[in-house]
Amino acid sequence: MNLPTKLTVLRLLLSAVLVFILCFPFYAIGVQWPKIVALGVTMDLRYLVSGGIFIVASFTDFLDGHIARSRNLVTDTGKMLDAIADKVLVNPVLIILSAQGFIPAIIPVLIISRDIVVDAIKMEAASKGRVVAAIKSGKIKTASMMVGLILMFFYNLPFEAINIRVADFLLYFAAIMSVISAFQYFSLNKEIIFPKPKAEI
Repeated sequence: MNLPTKLTVLRLLLSAVLVFILCFPFYAIGVQWPKIVALGVTMDLRYLVSGGIFIVASFTDFLDGHIARSRNLVTDTGKMLDAIADKVLVNPVLIILSAQGFIPAIIPVLIISRDIVVDAIKMEAASKGRVVAAIKSGKIKTASMMVGLILMFFYNLPFEAINIRVADFLLYFAAIMSVISAFQYFSLNKEIIFPKPKAEI
């Protein structure tokens, strides 16, 4: 197992820890997370710790890709694990934050549905020996979503102090870009999904 793959496995482990912290009913065992007040905002330490873990896990995503490319350590196993780790990190967070009332349900519904569509297109392309390249709208969606989630974990500070909902804006924007990028992926690869019949001679 090379270094990039180890970092990907670390991201999977951090994702599991993150989900545990967010979902475990600590109150049932008499544990209460401390509250912290900053810039007039009362914050639950559980979400601040989760945000820190999310940032570290997200950084490993950048780091493992950079190391794999720069040192020529790209492997099929690494690419597969990386794709899984990305979904395991982000999708549960979207669902949990929605269930806990931080974000509207439509945001995870659109983002996760888009990922299913795009992954299906990529798998169909791979079965035919084609590679579907990443597109700009998808990268914009991912960047907006990651920054929005980080801000959400940290209660939209410092913007919350001046009553500007940057976290909400970024996540809604990511949801919109999810829909746009899904249509673009479909449009760019429709000949893969619906191949034209070969002309008879």
